[in-house]
This record gives sequence, structure tokens and C-alpha cells, in this order.
Amino acid sequence: MTPTQPARGTRDFLPDELRRRRYVIDVVRDVYGRYGFEPLETPAIENIGTLLGKYGEEGNKLIFKILKRGEHEATGEADLALRYDLTVPLARVVAQYQARLPRFFKRYQIQPVWRADRPARGRFREFYQCDIDAIGSTSPVVEAELLAAVSDVLTTLGFDDFTIRLNHRRALAAMLDASGIAAPLHGEALVALDKLDKVGVDGVAAELRTRGIDESAAAACLRFLDEVGRHRGEPRPLLDALSAFVGAHETGRAAIDELRTIVELAAVTPAARYVRIDPSLARGLSYYTGAIMEIAVADLPGSLGGGGRYDDLIGMFLGRQVPACGFSLGLERIIVVMTERGMFPADVVTGPFEVMVAFLDDSCRGAALSLAADLRRAGRTVEVYPEASRKIDRPLKYAAGRQARILALIGPDELARGEVALRDLAVRSQQTVPVGEAATAVETVLAP
Repeated sequence: MTPTQPARGTRDFLPDELRRRRYVIDVVRDVYGRYGFEPLETPAIENIGTLLGKYGEEGNKLIFKILKRGEHEATGEADLALRYDLTVPLARVVAQYQARLPRFFKRYQIQPVWRADRPARGRFREFYQCDIDAIGSTSPVVEAELLAAVSDVLTTLGFDDFTIRLNHRRALAAMLDASGIAAPLHGEALVALDKLDKVGVDGVAAELRTRGIDESAAAACLRFLDEVGRHRGEPRPLLDALSAFVGAHETGRAAIDELRTIVELAAVTPAARYVRIDPSLARGLSYYTGAIMEIAVADLPGSLGGGGRYDDLIGMFLGRQVPACGFSLGLERIIVVMTERGMFPADVVTGPFEVMVAFLDDSCRGAALSLAADLRRAGRTVEVYPEASRKIDRPLKYAAGRQARILALIGPDELARGEVALRDLAVRSQQTVPVGEAATAVETVLAP
């Protein structure tokens, strides 16, 4: 028999699951729209040259490549690839349509991406990202707005135990310099440090050694990170400690000042409670140039999303630098946590079926469909039980299983009198009303 399981790392979404997804996406769209971000969509497939070299050593290994087709298939070469994230396609769009976009272009994008990763809890090969990006300004107001918007999304969804880890790529480089790690090895060090929350200090120390980092320099770096851990991310003392550690490092001190400004601006936004400085935060993607951010939740390995400033990426397509900063929420991981914690509203979990219309004889089919149409025009969610049943047991049981609040019954007697029987399944009461008054009667039953 042909296998029925979807490909590993991908999923089918049944109605209950899809309602949860749409609920989260609707919240994201609403919040991002209120912050002035506009919608954008790009193709699932990109030219492979668009993606390669943008994500660093680790990222390049995870790109799903598409082999050449037709007469070129035998070459085994790839010319296309599935979209790895939404940031690089955005950079391509900005370069392509720069003349048609506003000076400060703010967009949100909610689409699937694909990564040839090993599936795990909350980690899939095909998954959706919810991105916001602001193009055209180096102002720290941009970072503060991103932090506020993301915080608004999460609190609207019901999260209250998250933190947004904040760091700066140039502050991170200064810390590595101050630890004695040579600049040519910074990239190797960042790949290892990015795994700190996954493999711990010993695991990172071992990987730093395998990547050619001097043992004493690695120890100095990890010792500093351990010492500042007592500040628990509190911005002021931690930034003071970081500033003292990097000393007179010019670009490092400038980066720390930028972090101070972002924290001060975020303090008057919904992000005030959630921002924490984390000098160990590296973010593995190589295109980040400034502030970097990541959402952490206490009981979830990994993160619910992250982002940062990437002022050089668009220049790879355009030939000149364009300031840019963005944040990506991990929709799949958010849904996993919300489902496990029971955070979804009841009508999202059970479905919004308000009325089930049933008929007791085939002669009543037309009247049942007409009644359903009337109720839908009145704004109600209505399902019609498609088969006649002389006894109401079957439609009644089905309506209860579908979480309908009202069962509307039309039999030959009701049809002759121009009436409908309305059974309130919550309190097990029943009334008979003229068909023309059914919408009003349903409204009364369903009123809060």
C-alpha cells in the first residue's frame, strides 16, 4: 500500500489544528498592521544564488536545493532552492522594486519556509514564519518598535513568562577580542556560542576547541559570561559589566551605547518588562550587523523567534548599503506551546458552530436549506445535517459532537405550520417559533 504519512518534518493540518493556526496568524496580522507594517508575499522558490552565502556555514547546509530539470537533470546540479527564510527574499524585493517602495518600508510577511533540518519537538522542515522588517533607517527607534510589536503579539496571545534577549554583534565581537579570540576566528566562535543554551558551557567549550579557538581565550570568554549571569539580564548592571570587560574597544563601546539607547526607548513601550541583555546571544545567521534579539520561554528549548539589524544584506543585491532591521516569530513553536498550555479560547478549540439545522423528512430539505441561508445572512455559523432522520437522536448526537449550541429541527408538522423547533443544547430547553422569527430567537439564545 502507498504510505499515507506526510514527509518527515511536515504535517497535515486538520480543522481543529487549522483553527488554532488561523487564530494566531490573525492576532499577528492585527498587531503588526496597527504598527504600520504592510503585507508582502514572495515565491516559495528562489534562484539558488539568491540564497547561498547569506546564512553562514550552518545555514548553507540546511537549504533545500532543487535539481535542474528536463535535459539538465542528469547533471545533478541545482539552480533553484526552496525559500530558507523571509529576510533574504525581502532584501531581493527591496533591490528589485526600490523605486516603488516608500522611503521607510515596513512590511510583515507570513509564509512557509523550508529547512533540511532534523525534526524535533516544535521544529519542522516545513514551517511558517511571521516576519516584520523595517527598511531605510538606522535609528534605534526601529529596534524599539520591533521589540514593542513582538511583545504586543505575545501578550495578546496570552504569554506572560517570556523574555527578549538582546545583544549587539559589535559588542559580541568586542567581547571576543577582549577574551583573546583572534578576529579571523570570530565566525567560528559565534557558531559555537550560538549553541550555549542547547549544549551548555561544557559543550560550547568543547566545540570552541574543535574549531581552533585557544583554550585560555575560550575559558576567559566563558568565565565572563558565567560571571555576568548573576545579573539575570538586568540591562544597566550587565551593560556596565560588559563595558568594563571590553575596556577601550572603540566599536565595542559604541555598540554598548546603542544597546543602552534601545533599552531606554523600549522602556516606554509594551516591551519594557521583557527585554534582557544577554552577552552570549550570537544568532547564527551571518548577515547580522548590529543589535540582535531572541525570545526565550522558560520551559521551551530554543526560542519563539528572533531577529536583528542587517544593514549590509540588501547591499549584496543593490550594490549600496540600505539600513534594515527585522524580527521573525516562529509560528509553529508558538502554537505548540499554546496548545500544551491550553491557551486558546474555547471557541477556537471547539469550533464556532452555533446552529445545526436538521430535517426529519426529505420533503423538508428545501425549508432546512432556506432556514440555514436566513441564519447565515444574520451572521450565524450554521451547519446542515445532510440526511433525513425521523428520530432526532442522530442529528442531536452529531450536533453535540460538533459543539453546536442550537439544534434547529424542521419536520412535516413544522413545515405545514411554517415553524421551526429550536433546541438549546446547553440548557436542554426547546421552543417553537415562526420561521421568519428564527434569526431573532437564535440571537436571544446566543446573546452573552
